[in-house]
Amino acid sequence: MPDPKVCGILITMKALIISMRPKQWSKNLFVFAGLIFSKSLLEPEPLLTSVFAFALFCLLSSAVYLFNDVMDYREDSRHPTKSKRPIASGALNRTAASIFAIVFSAVGLSLSFVLSPQFGAAAALYTGLMFFYSVYLKKVMIVDVLCIAIGFVLRASAGALAIDVEISSWLLICTGLLALFLGLSKRRHELVILEETASQHRFALTGYSPPVLDQMISVVTASTVMAYALYTVSADTVAKFGTRLLGLTIPFVLFGVFRYLYLVHIKGEGGSPERSLLNDRPLLVDILLWVVASGLILYFT
Repeated sequence: MPDPKVCGILITMKALIISMRPKQWSKNLFVFAGLIFSKSLLEPEPLLTSVFAFALFCLLSSAVYLFNDVMDYREDSRHPTKSKRPIASGALNRTAASIFAIVFSAVGLSLSFVLSPQFGAAAALYTGLMFFYSVYLKKVMIVDVLCIAIGFVLRASAGALAIDVEISSWLLICTGLLALFLGLSKRRHELVILEETASQHRFALTGYSPPVLDQMISVVTASTVMAYALYTVSADTVAKFGTRLLGLTIPFVLFGVFRYLYLVHIKGEGGSPERSLLNDRPLLVDILLWVVASGLILYFT
């Protein structure tokens, strides 16, 4: 007969892993932006350093997710899907979750500074911003989505700092705008699906409305596409990579953005970008084609 204590530990560990949200670690892939666009992907040392940096951001983001779920357990318990999360449902004790969040933060930040003081500073800024976001900033309309966008920019910047390479300002702008696009789409999904109970789940939603969010999404959509197009054809980009062919990847970006808008407005998705990425085959194929095309242009032309 299985030992009840062992079973209890296993159940707790399973709940902990779920609360760490491994599926959302895909957001930390932005750490590799500096590696890829500095044409260092095929060099072993920068590659290993970037993989380590990615792992540290996964650990730090998991700490943030745990802390956020502890702070939001009451609101999440009233949400149609978030109520199933371990902390909101009671499967994971809030005290235990808080302890793990502290341990993950301490270990992640310590190792970040060991990897590189500059990377450590960026990781600390990201962690501090996200914790402050969980406590207060997510309650402030517009500031909440701006914080999400800044978090993605910090991921990309940290990845470049980890391997000591320069990252284009245009690339950081594209990263921030893309994150803002996804963040606004998520707010729209929450507002539509929760309807009159939206403010009970997220206070910042009281300041939004579908028409306002649609206007914001339109502005950010156009800005994202234009920023990427300007980046690919700019003189600095052409000089850096020695090719003008990067502009050929613009159609993939256009399709990806339009496809996501289709999922948001027609399919009623947008609440979980990582789920859309994994479950929507056209979007997934488009991203893979963009990766292949960009890789071939950057490394073999």
